Amino acid sequence: MNTGTQATWQPGSAPVAVILISLNEAHNMDEVLTNLAGWASEVFLVDSYSKDDTVGIALRHGVHVVQRRFRGFGDQWNFALEKLPITVPWTMKLDPDERLDQQLKDSLQALMERAKNDVTGIQVVRRLWFIGRKLGVRQKILRVWRTGAARFTDVAVNEHPVVKGRVVDAAGELEHYDSPDLDHWFDKQNRYSTAEAITAYRGDPLAASPRLFGTPFERRMWLKRHFDSVPFASIGLYLFYWLGKGAWRAGRVGRIWSRLRCDIMRFRRYKRIEMEIMKRAPLPTVRGSGDPDSRVPQFE
Repeated sequence: MNTGTQATWQPGSAPVAVILISLNEAHNMDEVLTNLAGWASEVFLVDSYSKDDTVGIALRHGVHVVQRRFRGFGDQWNFALEKLPITVPWTMKLDPDERLDQQLKDSLQALMERAKNDVTGIQVVRRLWFIGRKLGVRQKILRVWRTGAARFTDVAVNEHPVVKGRVVDAAGELEHYDSPDLDHWFDKQNRYSTAEAITAYRGDPLAASPRLFGTPFERRMWLKRHFDSVPFASIGLYLFYWLGKGAWRAGRVGRIWSRLRCDIMRFRRYKRIEMEIMKRAPLPTVRGSGDPDSRVPQFE
């Protein structure tokens, strides 16, 4: 625990406020905040009562930390955008397990400083890592927008920001290191697949309109909506990840990742079938969220 004077974040060169949300991310906090040091003007953390030293590490780096009970990803991100005291012209969403390479930092800063008024958002390319290996899998995602111009889809999982206006692309890569080990990865995927199964069981709206010939994210939603009814879907999905997305470049690690992605979709289906048989969603699970930390503001 940090019982001394709280540090102050030293503003970096880029006119951007980076926001992270967390629950027990101590294994990532030092590296992600070191990655942002000297670049981000402001850094904010919305923590959901971590039991580990997530908050302590963030405070030692001078991050502005608040805590709030987690109700869903979309809800937590919209709270962050509405309530955090952001003072700079651009805002960025970052997960604790992601790192910006230097080319991405330089490209984002140049775009933010020179963007015309009609440019509202900036897309980045995220590269996936798994079991310590770089996968040949890249995803283009919207992660930066003019402060106040975005709102997240209000869904339990697969949330994404929605902005109006022109979106441009940044060079470089956002490295996504996912989980530190498979034990952590399985725990996280178990929670995600349960949330997605509940969404399917209840018929709740997805994070985007499911369209087979739409954007990559809309195609992903189409797959989630129709996976259970597509013949040989698991085989097709494996080939898509292994060959289409380029996971083969990582050898056996790529094969493991491709297979596990298919397994997660099956787990989601099994959980939905269970709910239909039991005629209810799973009972709430207590996962050990920590107590409020007296050093930071609390919100309801």
